[in-house]
Amino acid sequence: MGPWVWDSRDMFTKDGILALHIWTHDSLDLVYTHAATLTPEQFVAEIPGFGSASVRDQLGHIIQCEQAWVHSLQYLPRSRWSGTDFPTVASLQEARQRVMEETIAYLEQLPDEQLNRELTHRPDGWDWPLRSPAFILHHVLTHAFHHKGQVVAMFRLLGSPAPDTDLQRG
Repeated sequence: MGPWVWDSRDMFTKDGILALHIWTHDSLDLVYTHAATLTPEQFVAEIPGFGSASVRDQLGHIIQCEQAWVHSLQYLPRSRWSGTDFPTVASLQEARQRVMEETIAYLEQLPDEQLNRELTHRPDGWDWPLRSPAFILHHVLTHAFHHKGQVVAMFRLLGSPAPDTDLQRG
């Protein structure tokens, strides 16, 4: 950890995490809207240099990870998805809506005192350090922005530059 060490037990609030989650998905809405303008061939075109090689696979990865990490926080089984499960932007959008609602439902039922408390035991398949639900939910959001940036770069490489997708936009 860097030179700034603090007690994170009260760092995050449910309202704050919920607001960040909603803002993240509002930003992703812009990406999905732009993805819907791609041809079917562009949507699945593999672009070298990206971990998930197509726009479809990047968008699927974002929502799969959100669901997997939120399920892990609840000690629920983690699903594995394939890009071929989502032949269209609309099918991905439906899955994203379900996952977003699951995350909100989890957060709303989570007792305040558990939000910033480190997990006491490791969920199945969890290979990372034990962290608090707030930390993991924050990571869900930063992960989404990382991959959103990759999708925006892919749009440009496909000859279809995206509009501004930042949280702070004009």
